[in-house]
Amino acid sequence: MALLVQYTLIFASVLVLVALGGCFSEHSGVINIGLEGIMVMGALGGALMLNFLPPETSAFMVVVLTVLAAVALGAVYSLLLAVAAVSFKADQTIVGTAMNLLGTAAATVFVKAMNTSINPNNVSSTIQYIAAKKAFLVKLGGFEFNWFMLLAAIALACSYVLLYKTRFGLRLMACGEHPSAADSVGINVYKMRYAGVLISGILGGLGGIVYITAGVSEWKFENGVAGFGFLSLAVMIFGQWRPSRIALAALLFGLFRALSNVYTGFDFLMALNLPSSVYNMLPYIISLVVLAFTSGKSRAPKAEGIPYDKGQR
Repeated sequence: MALLVQYTLIFASVLVLVALGGCFSEHSGVINIGLEGIMVMGALGGALMLNFLPPETSAFMVVVLTVLAAVALGAVYSLLLAVAAVSFKADQTIVGTAMNLLGTAAATVFVKAMNTSINPNNVSSTIQYIAAKKAFLVKLGGFEFNWFMLLAAIALACSYVLLYKTRFGLRLMACGEHPSAADSVGINVYKMRYAGVLISGILGGLGGIVYITAGVSEWKFENGVAGFGFLSLAVMIFGQWRPSRIALAALLFGLFRALSNVYTGFDFLMALNLPSSVYNMLPYIISLVVLAFTSGKSRAPKAEGIPYDKGQR
């Protein structure tokens, strides 16, 4: 049971971080379909940091530098969406889809080139971080606490305060609801949308490194992040673009994802004699079922996906 709770919390942490990133972007009026690609880029930055840090680096510095590398690369990569969708008014869905394809492909090519330069016989897209990963883990009896769980909780609390208790958050949401009205009172819609997308890049990049370090000590980048970016979008929609509901949705989806890792520890699940692939599909099946019954009542920000043109007010 402790293992189930452990995996549920770490996968829920990934979903919370990435779904909150999508929440900020969409509240500003930009649909971020590219969260999958942003996660891959964040995972790449964090994995490279974990791989190349000297062994004598303190655990605290390992955590700090890895988080900084992940959020920095995630934020930089999200600028592709910001520039294309906000400045050039490109179709946000197409740009996001392209970012997903580019993210996995670029990470794979980069890692393969790096591995080949170090060892000509190594043409894999795998990065190992066996020893460095231990800096994130704390043993509490039979439970393995991960510092990323705390970071996700902090991000959740900060997101709620930022969106609903600060001038910045209220202005951001105004740009996603009625950008012309926001502009009429002096709010720079373009800047706010850039800010929303950049925040989504920061949180998405962090979610990427959390995902690839959840239970494994190496990652093959040609696998991407197994659709977790899209699953996070489902969590965001099911959570109605609200941080508190997103947290509950993330726990639900995280539980079903965790079952694929620990179902062998439950006799009644083993007695069902289901193939492991069924458990791997569970979170995605659940997301389809949940969205089929709830998406009709969803209330997205009114101006999301609509490029803002100041001259058409």
